[in-house]
Amino acid sequence: MKILSVVHMAENGNETEEQNDRDPPDINVTVAACCIIMVCIFGMLGNGIAFWYLSFRMPRNKFTVYIINLSIADFTYLFFNSILMVFQIDALMGVHPKIPGIVKVIISLEIFYDGAYQAGMFFLLAISIERCLSVFYPIWYRCFRHKHQSLIVCIGLWCTAGVESCLENLACTAEAFAERSAQCTGVQAVTFVLAIGISLPLMLFSSAILLIKVHKASVKRRPPKLYVIIAISVFVFMVACVPIKFMWLLRYMKLLPHNFRSLNLFFVSILCTVFGSSINPYIYFVVGRQKKQNLRGSIHSALHNVFHEEEDETENTFEKSSGISHIS
Repeated sequence: MKILSVVHMAENGNETEEQNDRDPPDINVTVAACCIIMVCIFGMLGNGIAFWYLSFRMPRNKFTVYIINLSIADFTYLFFNSILMVFQIDALMGVHPKIPGIVKVIISLEIFYDGAYQAGMFFLLAISIERCLSVFYPIWYRCFRHKHQSLIVCIGLWCTAGVESCLENLACTAEAFAERSAQCTGVQAVTFVLAIGISLPLMLFSSAILLIKVHKASVKRRPPKLYVIIAISVFVFMVACVPIKFMWLLRYMKLLPHNFRSLNLFFVSILCTVFGSSINPYIYFVVGRQKKQNLRGSIHSALHNVFHEEEDETENTFEKSSGISHIS
């Protein structure tokens, strides 16, 4: 219940903080929320284009399945984030009276919001781990990997993210969050450990391995673009999305003051997360594009260079590991 919790935080802070020590809250909130909505629109456009090309204009492979689901997750997160920003503005500025049942509406929106955010993190983790497996165990990866493994993993990750989001929004309501109930403490601990204690270290470890691979490959030839994209995407996630987890932990432990400075910190952290969910398709385009191409051809070529170059790289790695060589 992030929206209701933050609104309550801001209202309490308004009673204890002097008005002349800060700008009017409605102006701050409006500007911040409008910036977030603009970034969301920018990100939805990029993720929508990436989804269209990868789903309908290009043949699929094991990695494009992950990227398609990542684009869906990021688009969903940005879409519901922009809607919740409108509720945020309305709640803090008091433009409209309270609508009956609005709390249930916000809870429903945040279930999708949080679920999409968690799913995006899981898909990025799955991409990183699977690419490392293909590098270090190419024979097993080529011979024993299930044909529909990417699809099966994605379904499992969507289900996991959905369950986690439901627990976070239904078992840890705004009242339970404020009171730090036992069940809410358990939910917060599980979500924090899953994101920061498990997912983040695995992403950092796999990205470090890929960076080493990139460094070694760049000595002899141009490194695969997918390696570069995974490393950049994980770095962006770490910088943009991890701080909000620590902010909510501090907020839950009541180590952040209940004032509009904390509200500003909330908006900055949300802006970082929407930036992290918006930038991925543009990373694909920048890394994969070729010079002197028109926009439409450049998008198709960039995505093809990124996600189908990987198949050639896997084939070469498999042949080297198994001692197979092409006969000219």
